[in-house]
Amino acid sequence: MRKTSLDAVYELAKRDKRVVFIGSDLGIGTLKQFKAEMPERFFMEGVSEAHLVTMAAGLALEGKVVYINTIATFLTRRCFEQVCLDLSLHHTNVRLIGSGGGVVYAPLGPTHEAIEDIAIFRTLPRMTIVAPCDAEEMKRLMPQTLDWDGPMYIRLGKGGDAVVSRPELGFQIGKALLVRDGTDALIVTTGITLQPALAAAAQLGQKGIQAGVLHMHTVKPFDTEALITQAARVPAILSIEEHTVIGGLGSAVAETLAEANFITPKRFKRIGIPDVFPDKYGSQATLLARYGITAEGAAAEICRLLGR
Repeated sequence: MRKTSLDAVYELAKRDKRVVFIGSDLGIGTLKQFKAEMPERFFMEGVSEAHLVTMAAGLALEGKVVYINTIATFLTRRCFEQVCLDLSLHHTNVRLIGSGGGVVYAPLGPTHEAIEDIAIFRTLPRMTIVAPCDAEEMKRLMPQTLDWDGPMYIRLGKGGDAVVSRPELGFQIGKALLVRDGTDALIVTTGITLQPALAAAAQLGQKGIQAGVLHMHTVKPFDTEALITQAARVPAILSIEEHTVIGGLGSAVAETLAEANFITPKRFKRIGIPDVFPDKYGSQATLLARYGITAEGAAAEICRLLGR
């Protein structure tokens, strides 16, 4: 996903002179062609993320469309004030590409695990948050970022994630995708959790449970209309995310359901990282399994919600 997104930045820069790239100690080979062909719009600023954001804001206020890439935790926790005041408050056209959303950096521990990045940025007025599920969905997203109005956070997986998106469903920032229809339950996903959700729906199908899958690639602005429409059809709803259960996708779903005032009550559960700093090292997969962010975990929760 990261290579796909940065390759797209290069292609956008070739056709639009407004595009500027800023990186933070990303490695000498990153966007080598961009640097060679458009050096006046390529900056590698080192380990100084707050400076990157403020620099990007200045360029955006002069009419540039600025793309920043570095590790997700450094873009969210480390320079929150700069993002808030320089990007959101001034409504600048800066795209923050955060590498390693969730527990991608599990081998480095909780200092590098971006488990609260969506929650942090959901609090910011004017901030758009997008989490594509795979590289193909990233390809559909990136052209739309060029003329999007205001700041945007793009959350990346680790790369090499299985391609589960479908081009025929299209892609529009701010609009959810119904990837699978179902009348017994609804699984709501964002980012890479579309993959285990689809696998869970297939497992449930073998038990006679028809689970729909609604993919919220955009967490903000949140497509409340799509969620309410699909939730109205089922008795049970499950959210699944590679993120803390506080403030992220699950919270957005819960807030929407609570205010929908359904005549028939809905059963709802959030799957995600509990209110802890993950204290085990290892791989992304082992941590996801530890917290039940898996197809098996999702299928089991749906069965519990339905009393089966």
